[in-house]
Amino acid sequence: MLFNPAKDIPDLSGKVIVVTGGSSGLGKESVHQLVKHNPDKVYLAARTSQRGNAAIEEIEKDVPSARGKIHYLEVDMASFASVNRAAARIVSENDRLDILMNNSGIADAPSSSTTDGYEIQFGTNYMGPTLFTQLLLPLLQKTAEQPNSDVRIINLSSELFKQAPSQGIMFADLKSSMQKTGSVTKYGQSKLANSLFTKVCAERYPAIKSVALHPGMVNTSVWDNTFNRPYVGRVMGMAMRPFLTNVHDGAKRQLWASTAKKSEVRSGAFYTANGGEYTQAILKNDVLAKELWAWTEKEFAKHGF
Repeated sequence: MLFNPAKDIPDLSGKVIVVTGGSSGLGKESVHQLVKHNPDKVYLAARTSQRGNAAIEEIEKDVPSARGKIHYLEVDMASFASVNRAAARIVSENDRLDILMNNSGIADAPSSSTTDGYEIQFGTNYMGPTLFTQLLLPLLQKTAEQPNSDVRIINLSSELFKQAPSQGIMFADLKSSMQKTGSVTKYGQSKLANSLFTKVCAERYPAIKSVALHPGMVNTSVWDNTFNRPYVGRVMGMAMRPFLTNVHDGAKRQLWASTAKKSEVRSGAFYTANGGEYTQAILKNDVLAKELWAWTEKEFAKHGF
């Protein structure tokens, strides 16, 4: 895309930003580019301090002015307890939050469940980030009430939402490992859920710009589970990797959504990698979106949220 992070990201003075999945790939590149534009603070969220702090050190070497501005935030999206601790830290340390980039995710994971009993891809890609967002919404809303605010929630989804089951979400099976369901189908429903959550957020919180996007087919570690499998996976890796977008270019869509002029970014939209919008009927299914929201709130309530 034509967006140039070096030139097109505006001055971010005073802004507080959280980027999940920040230790590698698109998240790390997003932190790298955002911190060049003088934000007050950027939280690089990742599961382990070793990887998180290594990413921070690497970014600071390239951007010396970033020293002291990037903060490691420990969070495992497959654990509600971890998500709760991370959100509580953000709330305790800040009086504002301007950009929440829900970038972290997994794909093609072996059948299993999260700490709280949800299918691993749905739990990690949707339940964890949605709880994180919900816990941070009071701070996001507080920021949105301030003069000249520009608060955004950016949810990374995927064009593979098209591989979700025909009914959209298999609610009856989500609290299991769903061993009999294909990995791509499970990934697809988690990515569909990301976009439906974005739609609901845009409607319920109009002062906040909520956007979903597909970054494209990018050469990141999200493909590792697929390409590292013996024989077929390795052949696929050799065949596909030359055609995958590099991380620097792949991150441009989410950086654009986070920082472009308000008038250029439509709240509730689900953007393609090329900047168009997906128009499939299932994305506009209000009944499914409301059912997902109600189901999610009931599940969070069972865990005390």
